[in-house]
Amino acid sequence: MIDGGGSGAATIPDALAEAVARWPDGEAFVGPGGRVTWRQLGAEVDRTAAGLAAAGVMPGDHVGLLMGNGLDWVRSFYALARLRAVTVPLSTRFKPAELAFCLGQARITTVVCVERLLGIDLPGLIADGVALVPDRPAPRVLVLDRAWPGPMPGAVPTSAARPSETALIQYTSGTTAFPKGVMLTHAAMVGNARGAARRIGVQPDDRYLSVRPYYHVAGTTLSLLVSVVSGCCLLTVERFEPGAVLALLADERCTLTSGNDTIFLMLLGHPDLDAGRLHLRGGWAAAGPEVMAQIVEVLGATGMCNAYGLSEAAPNVAMSWAHDPLALRVEGWLPPQDGVEVRIVETEGVDPGDQVLGPGHTGEIQVRGTSVMQGYFDQPEATAAVLDAEGWLRTGDLGVLDAEGRLRMVGRLKDVFRVGGENVAPAEVEEVLHAHPAVAVAQVVGVPDPRLGEVPAAYVVLRTDVANGSVGEDELVEWCRARVAGFRVPRYVRVVDTFDGIGMTGSSKVQKARLREHALVELGLDR
Repeated sequence: MIDGGGSGAATIPDALAEAVARWPDGEAFVGPGGRVTWRQLGAEVDRTAAGLAAAGVMPGDHVGLLMGNGLDWVRSFYALARLRAVTVPLSTRFKPAELAFCLGQARITTVVCVERLLGIDLPGLIADGVALVPDRPAPRVLVLDRAWPGPMPGAVPTSAARPSETALIQYTSGTTAFPKGVMLTHAAMVGNARGAARRIGVQPDDRYLSVRPYYHVAGTTLSLLVSVVSGCCLLTVERFEPGAVLALLADERCTLTSGNDTIFLMLLGHPDLDAGRLHLRGGWAAAGPEVMAQIVEVLGATGMCNAYGLSEAAPNVAMSWAHDPLALRVEGWLPPQDGVEVRIVETEGVDPGDQVLGPGHTGEIQVRGTSVMQGYFDQPEATAAVLDAEGWLRTGDLGVLDAEGRLRMVGRLKDVFRVGGENVAPAEVEEVLHAHPAVAVAQVVGVPDPRLGEVPAAYVVLRTDVANGSVGEDELVEWCRARVAGFRVPRYVRVVDTFDGIGMTGSSKVQKARLREHALVELGLDR
């Protein structure tokens, strides 16, 4: 097992310095922009930090990063931490209005970007966003490329970051157009990464492919920082394409990977999947039992850990140990991460939120501990709504604890709907659909019904090796009817080619609110 990064660095710059000192010639990163050792990455970070400082970036500045996964993102992130600036990851999926909101609300003074990404003119996108916030000073825009910032112009002017300082302002993806900025400290992120790396059992000779966007905290904490505290090589892609990812897993002999259920279902359902070429032993997945079972059985990742978290907790709240019994990992019974407390609280009744529930009772998951956010940047009312005076964070997720204190996440509180008085969590129905051999991805929402209040509506993407039209919607309804209580059986099933046009976040999660809006229109229930 790893020892968590030498002396246990509590800041991002110290963790990188330890990695460079301990594994200088080990491969650190493979992806867009090149392949570098830890020594080479350290030099790249020094050069970038010096260039950013010379361009005027100061300690405490809020600096936006707008680029895809790659070496440029990695060296910029570590360089900003060296300068004690605060990184504000900007989604490459943002439209000008969304970008304008983050530029203004986060008080961004500088944006570091690349010239183009997947055909998008990023400086032009920034200019369009800036034009929408004329009441704030325009940020300086630094376009990163192979020539800039050039040779290192001497020492980097910096003082040591403190563990309690804000390292990142993470804008939550969620389902709203204008989300909130989660403030995370160095200590929260590094500690969370170290805890996750220990659970997974990461070794310096592991090769860890993560397709999670670096503009999400699963990309920073659970990808970049898991790599830096363990010394393993991190691999990535600029854009998730299942066939290319499967090839990279095989060609680079990756031993670890990560993702949510949607990502893994896309890999599992791809015609190019050849499990015999893979070398996976583990990693982490935020996935339900049916998908977890397929990850283990089909991909051969017998040490795969199950995970639950959210941006406000940096992000990992609970995760399996790689050596936990397989049944516990597949079913999603997860011990809370070290330094994190979890409780389940009543969500209904006269005083919801006042009653802490015992083992076996379902309620809202609340979290307290070392990785919980400082709050939402410049939004005290929003912070007070989710973070109480005792430090308990309301997650908005439903879960249950067992007698040993393991947590199982049931679903999103706001996604649960009532069918004739019975609560239905979409995940309960999605799991059943995912067990059908022709289904690649399933998503369920509640839609209005005059008699029952709401009923389930399911949207399904079939596996690519299934002939179009060979699996009917009625067949999928009957599949569910034989396996779940009647109130959970979908009233409507629609087969679609993709969720991209309906609403997909950058972290490959289907946006339930947008899917429900789509369903209401398509099913004629919006009148």
